Amino acid sequence: MPQKNNAHSVSPETVLEFLQNTLPFNELEKDDLARLARQCIIDFFPKNTLIFKQDVTEVTHFHVIQKGGVKIYLKDEEGEVTLKDFRGEGEYFGALPLIQNTTANLNVETVEDTFCFLFSKEAFMELLHSAPKVANYFLRSMSEKLVRTAYKELRQHRVSTRTEGSLYLFSAQVGAIVKGEPQTIHADDTVQNAAIRMAQLHIGSLLVTDGSGNIIGIVTDKDMRTRVVAQGLDYATRIKWIMASPVQTIASHAVCFDALLQMMSNRIHHLAIEKQGKIVGVVTTHDIMVLQGTSPLYLFREILAQRRIEDLYQLSVKVPLVVRSLVEEGAKANNITRMITILNDQILDRILTLMIEKMGAPPSRFCWILMGSEGRREQTFRTDQDNALIYELPDDKNRKQAAQEYFRIFAEEIIEHLVECGYPRCPGNIMASNSNLRQTLSGWINSFNNWMRTPDPKEVLNTTIFFDFRPGYGDEKLARDLRKHLCESAPRHEIFLTHLARFCLTVRPPLSFFKNFIVEKDGEHKNRLNLKETGLVPFVDFARLMSLKYGIAESNTLGRLQLLNEQGHISTDLYSETVEAYEFLMQLRLINQLYMMEEGMSPSNYINPGDLTDIEKKTLKESFEVIRKIQASVTQQFHLREC
Repeated sequence: MPQKNNAHSVSPETVLEFLQNTLPFNELEKDDLARLARQCIIDFFPKNTLIFKQDVTEVTHFHVIQKGGVKIYLKDEEGEVTLKDFRGEGEYFGALPLIQNTTANLNVETVEDTFCFLFSKEAFMELLHSAPKVANYFLRSMSEKLVRTAYKELRQHRVSTRTEGSLYLFSAQVGAIVKGEPQTIHADDTVQNAAIRMAQLHIGSLLVTDGSGNIIGIVTDKDMRTRVVAQGLDYATRIKWIMASPVQTIASHAVCFDALLQMMSNRIHHLAIEKQGKIVGVVTTHDIMVLQGTSPLYLFREILAQRRIEDLYQLSVKVPLVVRSLVEEGAKANNITRMITILNDQILDRILTLMIEKMGAPPSRFCWILMGSEGRREQTFRTDQDNALIYELPDDKNRKQAAQEYFRIFAEEIIEHLVECGYPRCPGNIMASNSNLRQTLSGWINSFNNWMRTPDPKEVLNTTIFFDFRPGYGDEKLARDLRKHLCESAPRHEIFLTHLARFCLTVRPPLSFFKNFIVEKDGEHKNRLNLKETGLVPFVDFARLMSLKYGIAESNTLGRLQLLNEQGHISTDLYSETVEAYEFLMQLRLINQLYMMEEGMSPSNYINPGDLTDIEKKTLKESFEVIRKIQASVTQQFHLREC
């Protein structure tokens, strides 16, 4: 802790202006905020200053970063450093040791010259006692730290480290890794001048401006090769004819993982970084690969490079290797499933693209749709196939028959190739090779209408898989039109929704009256519980039910929950607890499956609670308790009696 004589008084007005725009202080009443501002001092810490030393520093002040930034990390007995977080302007450190009355629990070191507003322990504790909203903010943060500790134990307990993975991908903000001002060129300038400028600056892109200085596009070295040299264009060609527009952007506070996902999803290599409505730099795939050391981007590029379907067969087995590195780096389940989804989607995209090259152009518009966990973007390892086809039929009888035959062969061969890639057939035959699952848009609309209008309680559960669909390949408008119809019609079918609501109450959390785990008593899975069926399914069912009730188009569980909260359909407290519980259960499932695969076993959803650490067991029980809360919410909203 710095000595008192290093700190200085600061104008309360300056502090007040800053805190009014900073969470959670902007929740305070005006008089309380002014009183807090009068108790503030300011201190300066040069770059590379160790402000807190883990287990040593007596923490006497709560620190709010006014300018600059710090890195927060742990150091074990062998001196190995584990990076935990980067924090910048408006963020804080020191709350936890003050609340728990302990020495510093982490090392805090400045990464640049940094100014901090300091509040004494007495002032901070008085704030917690007098402002419940602020207290809840910090106490919830402590709860999240407990969950993160459980995540850490999961990684250490189940996955042995093989690489020196860093946490940069999930903690470093894109704005922090870009150096220098963005470089620009006028839209009416020539491609030759652009090439000269890029060569001089040793960069691979330039932002393009109009006469008013507004950024209207981007030109890259790849554009020079593919749109100028390869096309034989004159070097005097104006930049505006070859630039990409509009510029795709990402917020400066987004983490590098999100930037990588966005670039992979859109097959681009540059993103403009936006801060407060202004573009402040450009981040590239190269920047992130250099930062991380290894990257899922290598596998992504390998998939795109294949020219034969058969060459894709062995690439899907590399997905678990990518997942392992993400787990080691501290990724949460949502990050992992998003990456698995992108890689699986690219394998599917490549298979269908090469199949069309082989068979010739399709006779009409079509869309390959994904359902179940694929449709929700929640795939783990070797998820069964769940897919279908929407397509148009020509009016002419002969052409109609030809189209039906084309899509029959097309679907059957795609399914076989997916099997060879390691994606098993669906045991329930929910695949596009099933003729009943190749329909026109009007046919699919009729199918959904029939399921909702005359719901058979025994069949309703079997149809839920279809309600999680999303477009996977082809004309996405066909899938969007089907989803639009569903969003408009589902809220009106109360009997159908009531049946779904009743099913949400049938799976009870596997906890006894005394909160002990309920496990299988005998058989193949003795002493184990099914993490998917008794843990995750209730959350998925709840999010689906509520989204159908309120006409929400999103198919991802976390995305559905977020929209339900934003639209006021579930409380913020229930939303926060549900997200934390669901993500922990997903994390436990993923890491358990990875462990099983590395032990030479087929991945399953069964876990033995006896293999978990005490904190893992505690967090698992708390997650199961949340199921009771969401089921109580369903009971109340649909006026049901509990099962």
